[in-house]
Amino acid sequence: MFIVGLLASLFMGAVLSFLGAGGSILTLPILVYLFKINIVEATTYSLLLVGLTALFGCIISFKDKLIDLKTGIIFGVPSILGVVLARKIILPMIPDQLIFFNFTLEKGFLIMILFAILMLLSSILMIRGKKPIANDSIQYSKPRKNLIIVLEGFIVGQITGFVGAGGGFLIIPALVLLTGLSMNIAVGTSLFIIAVKSIIGFLSDVTDGFVTDWTFVLYVCLFTILGVFVGRILSKRIAEKTTKKLFGYMTLVIGLFIITEQLLN
Repeated sequence: MFIVGLLASLFMGAVLSFLGAGGSILTLPILVYLFKINIVEATTYSLLLVGLTALFGCIISFKDKLIDLKTGIIFGVPSILGVVLARKIILPMIPDQLIFFNFTLEKGFLIMILFAILMLLSSILMIRGKKPIANDSIQYSKPRKNLIIVLEGFIVGQITGFVGAGGGFLIIPALVLLTGLSMNIAVGTSLFIIAVKSIIGFLSDVTDGFVTDWTFVLYVCLFTILGVFVGRILSKRIAEKTTKKLFGYMTLVIGLFIITEQLLN
């Protein structure tokens, strides 16, 4: 199963590189179901792996001048606050077992169900396809735009901190709609935001005593980065629209599997 997990990590890196967003949503299921890691610990590892993979893509985007640092900071600072709030306060406040009437819910169950819902949302967006976005379709004053960016950054940060997902499928549309960035620059800026907030979220867990298996992290990162190179090669040969829909259906199936498995477990 360890080898299967590494191959899945390679696939995840390819998807992240090819589509610019969405691949990182596979990280938590890979860690939980293939590497058999405890759900709460898996969210910590997911933050690190997503952060490192995004950082690698961010370096490439920076060299190609595809990152808007000013916008990244406006979105990224509240996002970091959201991550730290989720890891330091919200998650620790949730007891390992919650009792509702006669039902006992595990913390891991809540995390996986929320994550599965995010997977379903992501899959729907990818299956429907990317519609042309008119940057002037929504008129906001600059202060209001910045406020919306800050609020969404904070919310996405909390989601990232709670389930360990990058949130690129939420960040990119916001950057395009609210700031007028081109899609390529929005993707690069999103990678910058994801890298910073995810790694800081991981470090906040380390300060709380999380012990990292760095040999495991090295193996997974190597295969994920290899996948990034594979994705860059495939992007020149396969239509993005077709691949995005196929990945969308796969994400839909995985999301439904997680919900079913958690309800029946």
